Amino acid sequence: MTILLYDLVGRDTTRPFSPHCWKVAMALAHKGLAISTAPTRFLEVPAVESGVSKTVPVIRDGETVVADSFAIALYLDEAYPDRPTLFGGEGGKAMARFIERWSQLTIHPYVTTAAIIDLHAMQDEENAAYFRRSREQRLGKKLEDVVTARDAGLATFRAALEPLRSMLGYQPYIGGASPLFADYIVFGALQWARIATPYQLLDDSDVVAQWFARCLDLHGGLGRKAAAAA
Repeated sequence: MTILLYDLVGRDTTRPFSPHCWKVAMALAHKGLAISTAPTRFLEVPAVESGVSKTVPVIRDGETVVADSFAIALYLDEAYPDRPTLFGGEGGKAMARFIERWSQLTIHPYVTTAAIIDLHAMQDEENAAYFRRSREQRLGKKLEDVVTARDAGLATFRAALEPLRSMLGYQPYIGGASPLFADYIVFGALQWARIATPYQLLDDSDVVAQWFARCLDLHGGLGRKAAAAA
């Protein structure tokens, strides 16, 4: 049976950009499960599966509907225990929860600063108006004022990745010798930036950038199938 993933897109349906949807896309590929996607724009989210969630990703697996990327990963490991694990046990679940919070508090704010104008430009007229209104309300300033801080914040952002950079000196993935859901959490955040903006967050020589390139190559190069921003 094919699992349906509701995936956030802008005008170009071939370039889904949500970090949370990318976590799930990679998790589904990790499990080797057949999927189809329903490209979904911001203003279409409230209608997904009769309004089950205010955000995507959402999946439908037969009669089961699950929202939230972490909940989906937990569901996949429970529903398909014969497939490669996403967590490697209870300790892996706890580690992934820490990585999720670290990513959302460390990586996501800077990606928002760096890419917000480009994310706005990816939307059609109606969704662009929604994006501007909702983000300016959330951030308390105009989008154009948000992005002015990205150059000044770049060095601090790169320095904040030092724990990840140092750990990758010991092992090729956050999960160890092979990737786990914890990898897909951080991958999703950097893939969000890669698709949304040509602004370079990392030097190519950075071991974090090299780890990200390895993740792009996983599962038949799934991450590279969505073109980077140019």
